[in-house]
Amino acid sequence: MADVRIEVDYKAVGRLLKSEDVANALSKITSDIADRVGDEYQTDTKVMGTRVIASVYTEDKSALQDNLDNNTLLKGAFG
Repeated sequence: MADVRIEVDYKAVGRLLKSEDVANALSKITSDIADRVGDEYQTDTKVMGTRVIASVYTEDKSALQDNLDNNTLLKGAFG
């Protein structure tokens, strides 16, 4: 077997994790989830620290209760 040496360019990985391309990809994913679960769920995408963070969250108390009772966000993520 041949020896393989891999060198990671950590600065390039850091730039990738904060890039507009990653933000757009995550925004598309969260938008798709929000579309599946309903209008009372919102999305947010932002750069925090070392990477882009994207989330889908409940907009009001009824959506929060729906998510607690039915795992709506979890089902929407895999539906």
